[in-house]
Amino acid sequence: MDEETSRNWEIIAMPSGAEWSGRARYAAAMYFCQRGDMAPEVLEIYRICSRLDAEDPVSVLRRWQVGAEWIAKLEAFRRSG
Repeated sequence: MDEETSRNWEIIAMPSGAEWSGRARYAAAMYFCQRGDMAPEVLEIYRICSRLDAEDPVSVLRRWQVGAEWIAKLEAFRRSG
């Protein structure tokens, strides 16, 4: 994995609540969507959550029952770290 991809994984996996974390996660989500690793509807959830630092986009994805493939990728990354 290259350095840019690794950094974006770290950003998108950061916990909710930190100031500006929502916007940072959205920026990383745009990176993954552009690469084809994330579906556009998943990116939209990250966009909606981008101004809500305390909102966990993965919780929203689960609640709306979208992005199961992305959630699996993110959980695999978290387990590997």
